[in-house]
Amino acid sequence: MKELNSLLSEKGQTHILQGFDDLTMEEKARFISEIENIDWETVALWKQPEDLSGKGKIEPISGLSLAEIERRREEFFALGAEAIKGGKVACVLLAGGQGTRLGSDAPKGMYDIGLTHPLYIFEMQIRNLLAVCEACGATVPLFIMTSDKNDAATKAFFEAHSCFGYPKEFIRFFRQDMAPSVDFGGKLLLEDRGKLALSPNGNGGWYSSLKRAGADNDFPAIEWYNVYGVDNVLQKSADPVFIGATIASGMNSGAKVVRKTEPHEKVGVLCLEDRRPSVIEYYELTEEMACERGEDGNLAYSFGVILNYLLSAKKLEEIARERIPVHVVKKKIPHLAEDGSFVRPDRENGYKFETLILDMIRLMGSCLPFEVVREREFAPIKNKEGVDSVESARKLLEKNGVTL
Repeated sequence: MKELNSLLSEKGQTHILQGFDDLTMEEKARFISEIENIDWETVALWKQPEDLSGKGKIEPISGLSLAEIERRREEFFALGAEAIKGGKVACVLLAGGQGTRLGSDAPKGMYDIGLTHPLYIFEMQIRNLLAVCEACGATVPLFIMTSDKNDAATKAFFEAHSCFGYPKEFIRFFRQDMAPSVDFGGKLLLEDRGKLALSPNGNGGWYSSLKRAGADNDFPAIEWYNVYGVDNVLQKSADPVFIGATIASGMNSGAKVVRKTEPHEKVGVLCLEDRRPSVIEYYELTEEMACERGEDGNLAYSFGVILNYLLSAKKLEEIARERIPVHVVKKKIPHLAEDGSFVRPDRENGYKFETLILDMIRLMGSCLPFEVVREREFAPIKNKEGVDSVESARKLLEKNGVTL
């Protein structure tokens, strides 16, 4: 306890020990563990955050078009299927979020999108992966990243539904690492007495979280990780054609992309920044760049990312030794006030620390844009109604022959 007091005194954070003596032994042990896991180097960024706003020289990136993929489909499929059969490919499903925007407090993947029968987002993800396993005659290891808030519910849901037919021995759950929040003066915030105000450390933390949990120890042959988000119900995971194309390219990573529908579509664009792969936001493109067209008549900056990446395990090990850029983000953070009352702020009151998978793509050094048909592979569920909603996803699922 003396060492803990000394550490917090050195960091100027002794205020978090308020009420410590009133905690149970179990609560004290948990709180001490939270403190011991604090990355103080990251917390210190509140004062001098990295400048992540500047951009280098932006240029278009070359990628595989639908026509080229179709022409070489058999070649790519054979390469990808061979890697899958050799146990070299694993899937990582990013599923740490809640269905809040859908009107649900349950994990987002548990949301029922069926009309005449139950059909869950998780179920669609498993169906998509099972189709690949059947086509390749092999089972792909599946890592499911949860969060502290939805881990137990997610595991129980899969157990109750017998993993939707996926072999249980090939599924591993792991929790995303959490990062503490601070106020605008750099003071750690508490969620309750003896409990730090923690939040997930961003989707760029998936690899460090997976390794820390040891979730990959049972699958030593893995050479490629296919990482994707839970909310796209048409997501084709472990796609052997995509895998084969990336392997054939000799690049360290691949990204599934859709062509932008128009110059100003609000989607992140894969391009080159100082000759390295980079994803930039639509608003970071100048008017000239947004409207620029190549010799083929297509928009020069036309590759919109859909959060489906294939990453080399060897390269991931290398970049794990580097520090992934940390984004210091202003947020409304509910917290325990000094007088013991609980505050739900109506305006931004502190910082959260997040890493993004987009930054990992740049660190990979090379990336193959792999074009897919939007209507077949992109049906994200982010809202209950309107754009990228349950409603729009249902229409696309029906269009792809899924019975709702």
